Amino acid sequence: MLGGGVGAVLEAVSQPTCSLILLTDGTTSPSTILKVESVVRGSPWGVGCFKVEVDGKDGNVTQAIFSRFLRQARQVRLKSRCVRVVVVCHDPVFLATFAEWSVKGRLLVWATKLLVVTSLPLPQLHALLSSHWTFSMMNTILLNLEDTPPNLRDRVSVYTHLPYTPEGAKVVRVASWTPRRGFVVREGRSLFPPKFSNFYGVEVNVTALPYPPYWNELEGPDGIKQYSGTDYFLLKSIADSLNFTINVVPTTSWAEVTQRVEERVSFMATVFHTVLPERLERYDYSWVYEYGSLDFSMAQPGIKPQWQSLYYPLTDMVWAAVLLALLITPVVLLLIIRVGEWRDGGDRVATGKVVQDVTGMLLGQNLPRRLPTVISSRVLVASWLMFAVIFGSAYRGNLTAFLTLPKYPPRAETIQELVNTADRITMPPYGIEFKNFFSKSNSQLFKRLGQLMHIVPSVNVGQQQAVDKKQAHLDAGRYQQLKIAERFIGADGTPKLYLGQESIIPGQAAWPIPHDAPFRPVLDRCLMAVIEAGLYERWNDDLLRKAQMESRRRYKQQETEKETESDSSLRSLTITHLQGAFMLLLLGLGLAGVSFFVEFLTV
Repeated sequence: MLGGGVGAVLEAVSQPTCSLILLTDGTTSPSTILKVESVVRGSPWGVGCFKVEVDGKDGNVTQAIFSRFLRQARQVRLKSRCVRVVVVCHDPVFLATFAEWSVKGRLLVWATKLLVVTSLPLPQLHALLSSHWTFSMMNTILLNLEDTPPNLRDRVSVYTHLPYTPEGAKVVRVASWTPRRGFVVREGRSLFPPKFSNFYGVEVNVTALPYPPYWNELEGPDGIKQYSGTDYFLLKSIADSLNFTINVVPTTSWAEVTQRVEERVSFMATVFHTVLPERLERYDYSWVYEYGSLDFSMAQPGIKPQWQSLYYPLTDMVWAAVLLALLITPVVLLLIIRVGEWRDGGDRVATGKVVQDVTGMLLGQNLPRRLPTVISSRVLVASWLMFAVIFGSAYRGNLTAFLTLPKYPPRAETIQELVNTADRITMPPYGIEFKNFFSKSNSQLFKRLGQLMHIVPSVNVGQQQAVDKKQAHLDAGRYQQLKIAERFIGADGTPKLYLGQESIIPGQAAWPIPHDAPFRPVLDRCLMAVIEAGLYERWNDDLLRKAQMESRRRYKQQETEKETESDSSLRSLTITHLQGAFMLLLLGLGLAGVSFFVEFLTV
């Protein structure tokens, strides 16, 4: 009779690619089930039979037996497109042990339909279904051979546990089977009903810590916490869609945030986590909805005092051409003068004076009257004056620009440049996982990165140290952008920190959820809907813009309070900008002093 009920269920949910895993405790022969033709028809891709006998064995032996079975059964599931699991047992202790170890061994996912065949009194059956994750949350039904009146003694009832209904969690009978009437599903019920399409307003536990712009906490009226941030808005949209109330479980560290997920106290950690191999051993992830790049921030490189500031406005080619013109023009002018002197006679003009006059015209001095008045010299002098005007205007304009907008030193933009430049790299407490990950890398570059990494209490401490010292800070790109906008931006909108162009880990990120969480398909579908609608990016842009405006307003207010008689909006040039001019002046004073002593000694 049990075989007929099992066959009817398997045939009702059969697919062309389904296989069957059959488990018994040794008290029921697998042939009792397999001899029914409908069981074979419902499993077109084959049947795997397992017998686990643990009666009278101690805990260690039981653990070893279940571990071996689950390892083999899970391999069958992973290699099959569609799997149905049938457990035949009448011992509640065995069933409870199976429920516990099926979670540890990761045997089931929501797509894996579990059929438990037993004969338990209804109170014991209700307690069993309600007290274990495998039976209450997973896609499970239970075929129970009930102790019914004689005219119904061949009836098999099908039960399932619904964790969320308008009346709360309850066990319901969804179908029945008798040899005479066959398989009958009750009106308004389905054989494997969806359990997570509607939570009917119940509280769903989640864990999170403040991590702007993803998750932020504020103290509201009457001490009630109020939440905001892109991930909170995302969670709120999902909660509205699935009709549940958000309950944030208190935690004190990021390790505790994910630990509550592993323990299934929390359904999910609702702040994105980067997908790492080490983390996948402890929990699963939702649909990847965020580009979880790990970026580095460093202080903007300062302007170093350089005498070359007088040289930068023109290129090397221009300076060479000017020097060549300054050498050729006096020679040509001197040639014209000498020809005139030979033809007309008169006082001889010294060569030094010609060079001095040509150089003076280039520097904008008055036109000397001692030059000859012949047409050829006038044409040459006019051309030279025109050149001097154009050159001087271009140089002065570019010099002004280079003094007010000086040339900054190159800054680190790649991982290689970061490792070569930074003396120390900081990261918040959760960064210990990344430090270990980098240290085990085969890349020497990432190993060096791991050696430079140090853990600091928070991003505020890390970024402040990056401003004060020759350091860098690692964290999520969006998070650092918001923190820079809040704390490290001037009244003119200039940030004190910048984000490198190359990400340390351009990886994927999602919400941590328990291994093989049955609600993942529903959660993923809601995540996709919100992300594809563009809402997540819009929320992030709005929060970042708001933070930038607030930061500018705060800095402008501080600057206004510091204002004196001078207009603080005007940017004053510092010795850093004008060092070249002072060095040129000192050089001129030195040359003048040397010339004075030479003239004094020779007179």
